[in-house]
Amino acid sequence: MDSFEDTLRQLQEAFKSGRTRPAEFRAAQLQGLGRFLRDNKQQLQEALAQDLRKSAFESEVSEIAISQAEVDLALRNLRSWMKDEKVSKNLATQLDSAFIRKEPLGVVLIIVPWNYPLNLTLVPLVGAIAAGNCVVLKPSETSKAIEKILAEVLPRYLDQSCFAVVLGGPQETGQLLEHRFDYIFFTGNAYVGKIVMAAAAKHLTPITLELGGKNPCYVDDNCDPQIVANRMAWFRYFNAGQTCVAPDYILCSQEMQERLVPALQNAITRFYGDNPQTSPNLGRIINQKHFKRLQGLLGCGRVAIGGQSDESDLYIAPTVLVDVQETEPVMQEEIFGPILPVVTVKNLDEAIDFINRREKPLALYAFSKRSQVIKQVLARTSSGGFCGNDGFMYMTLSSLPFGGVGSSGMGRYHGKFTFDTFSNQRACLLRSPGMEKINDLRYPPYSRRNLRVLLVAMEERSCSCTLL
Repeated sequence: MDSFEDTLRQLQEAFKSGRTRPAEFRAAQLQGLGRFLRDNKQQLQEALAQDLRKSAFESEVSEIAISQAEVDLALRNLRSWMKDEKVSKNLATQLDSAFIRKEPLGVVLIIVPWNYPLNLTLVPLVGAIAAGNCVVLKPSETSKAIEKILAEVLPRYLDQSCFAVVLGGPQETGQLLEHRFDYIFFTGNAYVGKIVMAAAAKHLTPITLELGGKNPCYVDDNCDPQIVANRMAWFRYFNAGQTCVAPDYILCSQEMQERLVPALQNAITRFYGDNPQTSPNLGRIINQKHFKRLQGLLGCGRVAIGGQSDESDLYIAPTVLVDVQETEPVMQEEIFGPILPVVTVKNLDEAIDFINRREKPLALYAFSKRSQVIKQVLARTSSGGFCGNDGFMYMTLSSLPFGGVGSSGMGRYHGKFTFDTFSNQRACLLRSPGMEKINDLRYPPYSRRNLRVLLVAMEERSCSCTLL
């Protein structure tokens, strides 16, 4: 017996009934999400601390506040996002109505990872609800405390005939993917992403893949090394490095490495103290499997900072590796932990060549006091997102789309981009049933004169003229 069949049938029936389409229904569900965040803030922070040892500060900044901001933005703009979008017309359609209708896709599936288990659940969910869909949420079984809240508490704030939370591991997820959805939104690693994409292909289901990769960070010689170190240490060791947009390696000259490593040591000590393991501000690795994987990477290159680990505490110290070779394991896979390799290059051109030899990353960073250096890195590389002279602060702007390119993913979301992702952009033209004489020139018998007139009438143009 398929445990998901009844749930999916109920959601399909709810969608077909039109229940999710009115703006009032969508707004009520978004308001419910807002109440969920406010009513359960402390419980959510405790769950994040239990799963990842996240500090209240990191939980608020990266999980709760961002989710609440998405809810508020959607509520403020819901009706304008839903409104038909008028488009320009040609001469042949001047008397007609042409517009884009934003209609919901149907029953959509959102598969969530464990590293930001609240943010990466609610941000896509906001857009799916705002677009008028029914939703199946599949939280990660790895972040167990948050999974429990999402399964037991969140449904109380939503219409359960239109939204469902389903649980399970890889086997259950595989079973879920055998069903046909109208859209699948997956956040996770590339290996699982390929499995999800293959399952979606069987039903020709459109899909968003938010993956990861090895995000480069180029540091120019013309920098204040302490400023670079402060910013880099914060966004590399945030959430114990378990962030898909964190820098995965530094590219800099040998001279800059010699200046940057002491600055990074200074920043790490100021942030986390002489013994980071006792700091309340440093998270932990999610589980033993990932700890073992990361511990194996500590043998690459030479440890310049950190390198300590404690399996009983799932602790790996904020670490910087130097003398790292491109062929070593730490440069072959996404690190997803508090380890930062430094690879030396001779100049900017060599750094750009190094970046372009590899798969396109989810994010790319460059530091320099010279704006032309930042502009060159931006112009000569490709990535899902880019930030000059800082880390993932660009993700705080809902006006910017978030997503990967190539092996780092496909599709965009955040703010209105999420609404658009979960909407069908329906092309609509409403014509008059009368005035048939105007159409005579397109009917047989054809003539060269009629062809010339029709081609002129069909040319794309923006004009305020009308056919009289």
